Amino acid sequence: MENCIFCKIIKGEIPAKKEYESDSIFVFHDITPQAPIHLLIIPKVHINSMNDIASLDPKVTEEIFKVIPKLAEKNGIHEKGYRLVNNCGSYGGQTVGHLHFHLLGGRHLQWPPG
Repeated sequence: MENCIFCKIIKGEIPAKKEYESDSIFVFHDITPQAPIHLLIIPKVHINSMNDIASLDPKVTEEIFKVIPKLAEKNGIHEKGYRLVNNCGSYGGQTVGHLHFHLLGGRHLQWPPG
């Protein structure tokens, strides 16, 4: 999608602090972190939201969920815990129309989230 900010980040048109990259996914630091560790995990193919995840290659979905614990360990949050968030639609708090997951940690996270 030509106007998608995450697609522009993937293409290198917008700078981002990259944490991890493969042929299928891109992980970078959120520019407005809500915790000491706040990473965004996105597929490189444009998928609008969780509602459309069935159109994502299952191997990409599998890779995303295999990488998350590795990212948590690399960032030192795997033992005390972390939160994985997906916002879907405007009522769910989704602000970028590209499927993404937030990995948050490094502090005690409260519940309910808001």
